[in-house]
Amino acid sequence: MSGCVFCGIVAGEVPAFTVVDEPNGVAFLDTRPVFKGHVLVVPRTHLIALTDLPADALPGYFALVQRLAVAVESALGAGGTFVAMNNKVSQSVPHLHTHVVPRTKGDGLRGFFWPRHRYDDDAEAQAYADRIAAALI
Repeated sequence: MSGCVFCGIVAGEVPAFTVVDEPNGVAFLDTRPVFKGHVLVVPRTHLIALTDLPADALPGYFALVQRLAVAVESALGAGGTFVAMNNKVSQSVPHLHTHVVPRTKGDGLRGFFWPRHRYDDDAEAQAYADRIAAALI
């Protein structure tokens, strides 16, 4: 869809630190991560909400989200992950996306207060993307 930044990333027209690009979706680092290694997973087609995702696409899309949850945890030595999705309300980009956020005990994330931790530079962001991509199963 014209003007959608996530569609631009999927099309390769907008730069991103891509972790994986496959038929079930594209995953890339969030530019304003809650914690470093925060990944966004999007379907390749422009959809706004989970209710717009066709039923036959659910297994592949959520298998990709699941694989990324494992990869984020193992690549970053996280204690777990927080996997979340907003539908319409609170979507900063109106394109369906799932957050996969690395978590550690005592990391300070409480409720829905999402502090942001920027990457020091592009090299650091690329290193995180590469680590997570290497851990994908």
